[in-house]
This record gives sequence, C-alpha cells and structure tokens, in this order.
Amino acid sequence: MLKIHDDWKHARQTVLRRQNMMNLDEVPESVQAGIQRVFGQELTPEQAVDRILADVRQRGDEALLDWTARIDGLTLDELCDKLETGLEVPTEEWNAAYKSLSPDLVAALNLSSERIRAFHLRQPIPSLSWTTTNMGGTLGQRTVPLQRVGVYVPGGTVPLPSSLLMAVVPARVAGVDEVIVCTPPRREDGCVPDVTLAAAYIAGVDRLFRLGGAQAIGALAYGTATVPRVDKIVGAGGLFTTLAKRQVYGQVGLDGLYGPTETVIIADETANPTWVAADLLAQAEHDILATAILLTPSRPLAESVQAEVAQQIENLSRADIAAASLAGQGGIVITPDLETAVHLADEFAPEHLCLSVRQPEMWAEGIRNAGGIFLGEHSFEVLGDYVAGPSHIMPTGGTARFSSPVNVLDFVKVINIIGLDPTTATRIGHMASSIARAESLTAHAAAAEHRGGTSQ
Repeated sequence: MLKIHDDWKHARQTVLRRQNMMNLDEVPESVQAGIQRVFGQELTPEQAVDRILADVRQRGDEALLDWTARIDGLTLDELCDKLETGLEVPTEEWNAAYKSLSPDLVAALNLSSERIRAFHLRQPIPSLSWTTTNMGGTLGQRTVPLQRVGVYVPGGTVPLPSSLLMAVVPARVAGVDEVIVCTPPRREDGCVPDVTLAAAYIAGVDRLFRLGGAQAIGALAYGTATVPRVDKIVGAGGLFTTLAKRQVYGQVGLDGLYGPTETVIIADETANPTWVAADLLAQAEHDILATAILLTPSRPLAESVQAEVAQQIENLSRADIAAASLAGQGGIVITPDLETAVHLADEFAPEHLCLSVRQPEMWAEGIRNAGGIFLGEHSFEVLGDYVAGPSHIMPTGGTARFSSPVNVLDFVKVINIIGLDPTTATRIGHMASSIARAESLTAHAAAAEHRGGTSQ
C-alpha cells in the first residue's frame, strides 16, 4: 500500500515530482459525470465554471438558487421552502447551533479561536505604518484593514469549522469591517451543519450564506441583491471553487489558489513509527489526491512505518480514501542522510513539513520552502490543523516557494503617503522631467516644469 523507494534519485522523478493538479487534460470520470448531470453535455471544468460565473453575474440571486439546487441535488421548491430568508442563515440559528453542541466541543472550538487570536495578535501590524521627514517633506506608508472580506469554507463531504476559524479570526484581528462567509449546504437537507454555524458565532462572522462552489465565488466577486460584493476572497476549496477564484481574480483580491493538501515528514531512527504512521494517515484521509510522504535515512523505521500504516488503516472511517491517497501520491523514500532528506523536502516545498528528528530546530534552519514547519514529534500536524494557533490555510502545490500561510497581512493593504515640501519638489522636479521626456511623455514633463522644473 505505502511503497518504499530505495533509490532517492528515482523517487525525485516519481513520488517527489509534482503533478499539476490544475491540469485539466485528464478530468476524473466522477467529475465528468457530474458535469454531464448538471449541464446535460460534455464540458471541461473550466467551461462549466465560466458558465456558472457568467450566469451569476447576469441573473444574481436567481442564478444562485438555480445552481445551488442543481449542483447540490435539491429541487428549487425544496430549497426555497427551506430558505425562507433566502440563501442567508439568520444569526439566531448560529446562536441556537452553538447552544446545541456538547460542552466538550464548545470548549475545543473556543480554545482554537482563542489560540488563533493570540497568535495573530503578535503580528506587528501597527509598526508597518510609518512616516519620515528626512526626504524633504513627509513620506510614508499607512497600513489599513480591508473593508469587506469573503471567506469560503469547504463542506462538500464533511463540515470544516476549523477552516472558518482559521480565516475569520485573523481577519478580525486585522480589523476588517465586515466578514462574509459562504459554505455549501448539506445535500440531504439544504442546511449548514450546526458545528459550522457555532464556529461562525464564536469567530464573530457578520453574515453567512448557504452557498458553495463556483456560484459562491461568483456571488462574492460580483455581488447580488442578497450577497454583498467583497474586496477579497479567502479560503480553500475544491476544483470548481479554485477555478472560479482564478477566473475572478482582478475583480477581487485572492489569498491564493489551493490544491489538494500535503505533508512531508522527515524522520530519523529515533522517531516513533506508530506516530509517524498515524500522521501520514491523518493527511491521507483528507482526499484521494492528498499527498503524504516520509523521507528517512533509516530503513528499519521505514519498514516499521509501512507495517503500522497497514495495521492502523483498518480502523479508519475513511480507509478507502486514505488507501487511494497513499497509493496515488504517498510513499516512503530512503535517503542517504538527513541532509539529503532536508534538501528534497525544501525542493518539494510542501504545505506541511514535519521534523520527527533529533534537534528539529537545527534542521529547520535549512528549510526555505514550506507552508509550516512542525518541530518535533510533539508538534504534530493535527495540532496545527485545529488548536496550535497559526492558520492552517497554507500554500500547496509548491507555491510555498513564493507564498505564505493566511495571516493578518492578508487582510490589510498599504497606502503610500507622499507629502513633499516645495523646496524638494522644485529640486527634484527636473529629474522627473528628464525621465518623462526619455519616455516621450511630454505632458508628464510639462507638469513638472510648470512647477519649477528645468524647461527642456
């Protein structure tokens, strides 16, 4: 099930070679069947998303109801009967959902929210605003929060209240005026799970809508009579959500484009094989396209982990998903040493990098490319998923080479301040004029020269 690769150089070209998850040349049969069911014809996912977005832009709420009914398997009559207030879930339902949960779950959600808030409050956002008078007048930058942010919370197969907390709480720390959440309804009854509504209540969401997929992204990007247009959309989702985000970029800001989740574990001979196997399986159960890879110089550890995975998977509720994930993208790679393992991991640029080794802090110094680095076996990824504090919305697909996890900076923007004094303006104006004339922009040059810049 979980293959051991003895040739690390060959593994670099196979299990450690990224597949382009946005490549639409080979669309899975299940996706093709879904498109055929909804549209009645063969379309690429890109074409399907384009049609949905165009319809939402043209017909607004009517299109949202229509696509929600068609894609989520609800009839329009059933949907409209359920949604007496439209697509929006009233805040009274959030409060009732919060009160309906078990005390243990409420405590866990509150702890998660508190730790996320405490972590992100440490980001030095106020110090990012600055001014100087040493350049001839006043120059500086002002950091301001975004006014309205849309958070997409996945929920197609399982509820993910943790994803709501991981996006909304940093937005609130940043000072965003209004946070709008869209999350898909359950197909069986058109409702949003109580645990997700409770998380919205805890995090301080402003409005929440029963909307999923491309139609939710379109609503947030374009706005409708019911769903307000936002300045930026944050949050991961499935293929159609990601394609929709890509298409609306420029209409709104984005945090990033996310593919299937991934974990790389680097372990030495001191690692606990039971724990390593459990961590690999925790990642693999997310999605059949999830990636879970172990890099280790210890073949005995590799064999023990392989045996543990085979044993532990038998007891999992999502064993079939985990098995498909491990067979498709998983693996154990034997490396000649830890240095090679670190190099391979850094080259792969994983979403999660777990260091189950002696002196994890030392080995972490060699890592430049990862969404999050988990130091030691007691800092396992599942804690990061829920309660450690940093947002678990991290770059995937190798984008950790150039992007960051969701954080407070995603919810603010910088405005440049230019307030030059007359003397400085006159002194440097002729330089502006010279550059403008080199660019054949004579009106630019004239604007400088009228204010005392040297005439050409």
